[in-house]
Amino acid sequence: MSGKKRILVVDDEPDFSMIVKKNLEKEGFDVELAYDGAEGLSKVKSNPPDAIVLDVMMPEMDGYKVCSTLKSDSKYSEIPIILLTAVASHVTSTRYSHYDGMSMEADDYLPKPASSEQIIEAVKRLLKL
Repeated sequence: MSGKKRILVVDDEPDFSMIVKKNLEKEGFDVELAYDGAEGLSKVKSNPPDAIVLDVMMPEMDGYKVCSTLKSDSKYSEIPIILLTAVASHVTSTRYSHYDGMSMEADDYLPKPASSEQIIEAVKRLLKL
């Protein structure tokens, strides 16, 4: 068994997910992808990762719901979650808001477009690497 930390990237944008995956793998992480919140939640429950990079706006189940579900379950509440969203703080015509992201129980919050370097830095910080 490898000593690599496992990261689950949950984002409905395949191109973005693959870029993040490749860059995390270059840093020595094992990376698994999920393309919507329900799939991400299922993957966490079947094989809990060491950390989760989680987009907010996704089909099936949004990132806020996934984060809330995991943080309210003692089996998964200690897994660090980084929320990613393109929602700007001044957008008022959406049910997603910057405030919601900041008030979630996520361990970090990065606005999109977050660079791979920002995501890697956040993952390493949360995993104390």
